Amino acid sequence: MERIPILQMGDYLLVTIQVDMHDQLALTLQEDLADRISRTSAKGVLIDISALDMVDSFIGRMIGTISGLSRIMDAQTVLVGMQPSVAITLVELGLTLPGVMTALNVERGMQKLRKQVESS
Repeated sequence: MERIPILQMGDYLLVTIQVDMHDQLALTLQEDLADRISRTSAKGVLIDISALDMVDSFIGRMIGTISGLSRIMDAQTVLVGMQPSVAITLVELGLTLPGVMTALNVERGMQKLRKQVESS
């Protein structure tokens, strides 16, 4: 079964999506991430979607669900690398992703994540 790697960097988890997301892969990522947050007590999750050219409504909702799941498990989430076409698609689909912090790139995302974790 295809899986998206989840790397641990200290108190943070880094998820870099390098393949086209399909529904089953998104569900597997959600389960894997919840398990990993639980096992590592991660304080934050950074999800890099810079390789995604396109998303559908299901993948958009899954990103929101993953962020909500992380918050419930006491981990902040930052989504980085969103392509303009992905942002446009999400807006056209009416998906605003409430509670999902975003940043332009991994470096800015990690800064935002650290600041958010330190202030909570």
